[in-house]
Amino acid sequence: MNDMKRIGLLTSGGDCQALNAAMRGVVKGLSENTEELEVYGFLNGYKGLIYGNYKLLTSADFSGILTKGGTILGSSRQPFKLMRVPDENGLDKVEAMKQNYYKLNLNCLVILGGNGTQKTANLLREEGLNVIHLPKTIDNDIYGTDVTFGFQSAINIACEAIDCIHTTAASHNRVFIVEVMGHKVGWLTLYAGMASGADIILLPEIPYDIDKVIEAIDKRTKAGKGFTILAVAEGAISKKDAELSKKEYKKKLENYKYPSVSYEIADLIKEKTGIEVRVTVPGHTQRGGSPCPYDRVLCTRLGAEGARAIMEEDYGNMIAMVNGKIKRVPLGDVAGKLKTVDPDSQIIKQAKYVGISFGD
Repeated sequence: MNDMKRIGLLTSGGDCQALNAAMRGVVKGLSENTEELEVYGFLNGYKGLIYGNYKLLTSADFSGILTKGGTILGSSRQPFKLMRVPDENGLDKVEAMKQNYYKLNLNCLVILGGNGTQKTANLLREEGLNVIHLPKTIDNDIYGTDVTFGFQSAINIACEAIDCIHTTAASHNRVFIVEVMGHKVGWLTLYAGMASGADIILLPEIPYDIDKVIEAIDKRTKAGKGFTILAVAEGAISKKDAELSKKEYKKKLENYKYPSVSYEIADLIKEKTGIEVRVTVPGHTQRGGSPCPYDRVLCTRLGAEGARAIMEEDYGNMIAMVNGKIKRVPLGDVAGKLKTVDPDSQIIKQAKYVGISFGD
């Protein structure tokens, strides 16, 4: 048994289903293995760390939260690129975070979040703080881990949305588009689309040709299938747009008349085929609700390993899942990198083999 441990906890960025489960894993892992433990929860992400807004948490706070969605600490987005920019009162945010860390005499800061959160965690590591990062995001786009927590729970919800569309689609001869979240990557759309039998899956990593999309719809119509379901990633992009420079694409989006890409695709299909198209956007429901059993297990494992790393004073790591094993990956190796779907990967080839079109 070791002496007193003082840790800080914060959840930053978009919320997702298993944040509470992951925090519980860390705290349970520590309280089982140390004589005395103080846990400070910073409220609303990095904001709490910057402005010294925190509360001392007891084991009671972590009781019964394994199955609870959201985060008991609250969250907020604090863009990484503004971290070095003073706030409206001229406060140096990085300096303020360090001061609050030292004021509480913390052994370690446990940070739960996605890509932007991870970049700031790495920045704090470079500034000399002891940090551990747990990879959270429904997008599954964190480099260096096979899976992030929140991903599987979000697949379940997106999948359910597409399943529900299936029954209504079969009753009407129509094309249905379900727009799936995932920021700039297609993991969530790919898995939810495959799991629910979508006919066409459009991902940011595989720019689509609208004529190929229509070909796939025609092929189904000719085969006597009365409806077609498209799972479209919110970041899906056409081949035409993918050829534009960043500047040109930004300009296009400034004058964009659609709420999102799915509505543009719907318009083009209707215009070229005359078929009725309906768009469904499950949106933030994909982040909500209770974490699925897979995520609860994953978070308990990540939390346990995070606690072990703290006990061994092995800081500066992200706790990751690599080939089915939980590992510690140095933050400096992974921060700022994005994990995207490889268009030549086995899963894409298998999806194409069973007739799923990617519009390419």
